Amino acid sequence: MNFELTEEQVMIQGLAREFARQEVAPVAAHYDQTAEFPHPIVKKAREIGLINLTVPREYGGAGLPVFDSNLVMEEVAWACTGIATALGINNLASDPIVIAGTEAQKKKYLGWLAEGGFASYAVTEPEAGSDVAAIKTRAVRDGRGWKLTGTKIWISNAWEADFFVVFAKTDPQAGHRGISAFIVERDWGVKVTRKLPKLGQRASDACEVVFDEVPVPPENLLGPEGEGFKLAMQVFDRSRPMIGAFGVGIIQRCLDECVRYATQRQAFGRPIADFQGVGFKIAEMGMRAHAARLLTYDAAWKVSSGRRNSLEAAYAKAFAADSAMWAATEAVQIFGGYGYSEEFPVAKLMRDAKVLQIYEGTSEIQRLIMLRHLTGARGA
Repeated sequence: MNFELTEEQVMIQGLAREFARQEVAPVAAHYDQTAEFPHPIVKKAREIGLINLTVPREYGGAGLPVFDSNLVMEEVAWACTGIATALGINNLASDPIVIAGTEAQKKKYLGWLAEGGFASYAVTEPEAGSDVAAIKTRAVRDGRGWKLTGTKIWISNAWEADFFVVFAKTDPQAGHRGISAFIVERDWGVKVTRKLPKLGQRASDACEVVFDEVPVPPENLLGPEGEGFKLAMQVFDRSRPMIGAFGVGIIQRCLDECVRYATQRQAFGRPIADFQGVGFKIAEMGMRAHAARLLTYDAAWKVSSGRRNSLEAAYAKAFAADSAMWAATEAVQIFGGYGYSEEFPVAKLMRDAKVLQIYEGTSEIQRLIMLRHLTGARGA
């Protein structure tokens, strides 16, 4: 295993770093305060190929492996995880189509994204978050196709989405084996009813989405009927390393901000970095950034190599998310009163970090996955 980046990966990383620092960081506070979708930033990202990263080139995307895509996501998350989410959700929505879509579905919907469209991934419901098998959205045959009825919530980029990848019960008696996936176009009757106010990552909206007997043609079933749960798990194996990369970006930003501040801020005639109470926090940030990055690289490398990575994805997602929250909390502490002020970036980092421990499977769910893999106990 060799994590030394190739020349092409170094170029991609450098392009993303320049974009993050020159285009994203200067406007991050604005989009956080206004909760506007960052259309100008997304437009610039499209112009230089930093969106639709995992969409294959033959359908108009960048055609990057998950590993390379995560190099981009880490850099953008360093500047703003809200904007990184706004850019990354097309990856999340396109991955199930890449994995299970027919050629016609890929040409139409991946091509739609490449031409400037947006899509959302709709699994979570008001009473079904971590327990995907508990979803209540129904897909019922009507002779011409399907009718979808139900409510999804916390659906990222839904306000902007042109179509949705929706998971629904086609056989309510079959548990997780009764879930199927569908590609549903917005103008078929999908109602995006409201944006939900959020603690952080405000540049990407999260919405309630309602389906009231929305008609879906038979050709828009995504993958085999009853295989939706399996597909969702395959998508998680690709998306959780991306959340790990978000976490790494936040930890690195906390480290950079704290090193700068603690080496300049004086107390008792010395830089506060000289005091172990502060210095050891910075050392811990450096250690956690490195460990989280390696865990994320490992998980992304395995899935990019066609290997199963469910355990490694859980390691990376949980460790990076928990460490990002820890680092952001300690960054606020190091900055003291200034850290509690929105005039300094660490307050936003703390707010943005929290959701990493929640979406794409909570940190507790990741530990359950780890336990099952390590013990073989499916009921653990």
